[in-house]
Amino acid sequence: MATLIIYYSQSGKTELVAHTLAKNLRANVLRIQDLKNRNGFKNKFIASISAFRESKTDITPARVDLTDYDTIIFGTPTWAGNPTPAILTIIDRCNLTGKDVILFATMDGSRGDTNIERLEEKLKMRGARVIESFTIATKDKDSEKLITDTEAVIEMKDLKMYTR
Repeated sequence: MATLIIYYSQSGKTELVAHTLAKNLRANVLRIQDLKNRNGFKNKFIASISAFRESKTDITPARVDLTDYDTIIFGTPTWAGNPTPAILTIIDRCNLTGKDVILFATMDGSRGDTNIERLEEKLKMRGARVIESFTIATKDKDSEKLITDTEAVIEMKDLKMYTR
């Protein structure tokens, strides 16, 4: 069995964290794309409201077959203290019964912990077992610093023991 990282990223910071995890944990990676336009001030404001309301959105891929994976890592930015609509949508469409899950949230400010708490609730309702979680602050950090911070979390949380 293998590990799959499923993530959504708008700015590229969550994507960088996901790919750093994948490289270090020998995991496969799948980017979820939100088909709604989330760029620009107005659209970002609407996106924050959608995250706060836990609205669903149109995504691609629409579904993911997790049969070949025993550990799933979900990653999302923090919008209004919540997971993004794209990640909430894919979680609702996955069969997570019996899967071990690791969560991570990126954040420019704070409230990443509330994002993680909400994700844990959703995943447990879908039958997953959340085995670890963490947040990564991204504000004013360049790519090198995000990679270093992610690698430090991998070591500190001993994430390699959860993956094969």
